[in-house]
Amino acid sequence: MKANLRRPRPRATRLGRALLVGLLSAIALSSTAQTPLAWHKDAGTAADVTPAPVYPSDRPAPLPADITRRPLAASFDVRVFEAMAQDLVANQRVPGLAMAIVHDGRVLSARGYGITDVSHAEPVDAHTVFRLASLSKSFAGTLTGMLVSEGALRWDSRVVDFMPSLQFADPAAAQQLTVADVLSHRVGLRHHTYDRDIEANADYHGLVQRFAAAPMACAPGECYGYQNVAFSLVGDVVFAASGQFYSEAVSRRIFKPLGMNDASLGLDGITASARWAKPHVRAGAGWKSLMPKPTYYRLAPAAGVNASINDMAQWLLAQGGHRTEVLPAPLLATLQAPIVGTPAEMRGASWRRERLNAAGYGLGWRIYDYSGHRLVFHGGAVQGYRGLMAMLPERDLGVVILWNSNSALPSGLLPTILDRAIGLPTHPWLDVDPNLESLYASDDQTAPASGGPQSSGAQARPQ
Repeated sequence: MKANLRRPRPRATRLGRALLVGLLSAIALSSTAQTPLAWHKDAGTAADVTPAPVYPSDRPAPLPADITRRPLAASFDVRVFEAMAQDLVANQRVPGLAMAIVHDGRVLSARGYGITDVSHAEPVDAHTVFRLASLSKSFAGTLTGMLVSEGALRWDSRVVDFMPSLQFADPAAAQQLTVADVLSHRVGLRHHTYDRDIEANADYHGLVQRFAAAPMACAPGECYGYQNVAFSLVGDVVFAASGQFYSEAVSRRIFKPLGMNDASLGLDGITASARWAKPHVRAGAGWKSLMPKPTYYRLAPAAGVNASINDMAQWLLAQGGHRTEVLPAPLLATLQAPIVGTPAEMRGASWRRERLNAAGYGLGWRIYDYSGHRLVFHGGAVQGYRGLMAMLPERDLGVVILWNSNSALPSGLLPTILDRAIGLPTHPWLDVDPNLESLYASDDQTAPASGGPQSSGAQARPQ
C-alpha cells in the first residue's frame, strides 16, 4: 500500500524532527555543542522501512575525551588474535585477510595474512590495498562534517539547495530532505532503492533522475531505509558546497592529513596500487580470483574507498579522538551519536542476536549497545570483498578486519576480540584451532595488551 506522504505528522515525530534539526544546527554553529539524541531500541519494523522516531536524551553524547576510560580486560592478548587470523588463511580457508587493532592512541597490530590472489600469489602485508565497500560511508559522513564545521553548509541544509533538479514522487519531499537525512538513511525511500540497477551497470546520475518515480515509504526524516544510491547524493552536495569533486575532497582533507598513503577511490585507484588484493568467489572446493566490478565504485560516498590495513589503523586512531588537529572531538561526537533506531540490526549473525541490546545509525556510522557497552561500527561487502570495523570508546579500542573473499568465516573474529576486551565469557564465535589460546596462556612472557611494542607488520603513523 502506498504511503500517504502528505498526512499530518504525529506530534511526537514533528517535535522529534524539530529537536533534531535544532540540535544539529547548534552543532554547526558551536565548537562545543553536542547532539543530545538517543535511539529507542524498541522502534517498530515493517517490510520496507523502519519508523524513525527521534528520542531526546537526558544528556548529550559525550566527547571522546569525556568518556570514562576503562582498561582492557586481562584476557585481551593481541598475539592470540593474530594467531586466529593466521589460522583463518591456513589451507586457504579464506585467501587473504588484514587486521588492525589500535588502543590508547597506538597501533598494537596492523598485519596481513594469506595471499592477494590465488592465481598469482603474493603475501598480504600492511600496505596491501582492499576495497572497503560500505566502510566508505564513514568517510562521507566525516567529510561532510568537516564542511559543516567550516560553515560551508549545515546539517539541516536542504539538499535541493545544492541540487535544484532533485525530485521525488512526492513533490514536497525534495524540499524537506536535509543533509543529515541523507547521511542517516532517512531519505524516505525503501531499503536499497535502485541497488539492483547499479548492479546491472546503471549510471548513478540516471538513477537520481528516476527518484521522481521511485516508491516512497515515508516523508524524509520519518523512517529509516538503508541506501547506497541516495546516500551518494552527499557527493553532489560536497561538490556544490566546496567546489571540489568528492574524490578530490576526500584525498585532500582526509587521506593526506592522516597519512593514509595507500588509500584511493575508485576502480582506477585500486588497480594502480603497488599491491592490492584481488576479490575471490567460490569455485568448487576452492577460490577463483576476479577483477573488481566497477558498479558500486560509481557510488563513491557509499562504496568508493580503497585502503590498506595501515591506512585503516590511522583512520581508527583519528575516529577515536587521537588526531584532533584533523578531526576535532565535537565533530566525532556528532558523527558517532545515534539518530535513528535500526532494530533489524539485532538479527542475523549469532553475535548480533546474543550481544546487541540496541542498534541505531548516526552520520555514516552504526551505533550499537554491545552487552551494555557502546560500540561504533560499520560493515561492508561487495563481490569478493568484505570488511568490519568497530570502536569501543570506553576502552579506547579500535578493530578493523578486511578480507578478499565472500566468506563469512572471518566475521566471528570481531566479537571474539570485543568479548576479550570487555572481559565477557569466552564464546565460540570463530571456527579456529581451539588450542591457540592455551598455547599463549602457557607462555610466561605475556605480551602487554597496550603500551608495548607494535606487533610485526604494524606501522607507526606515516610522516
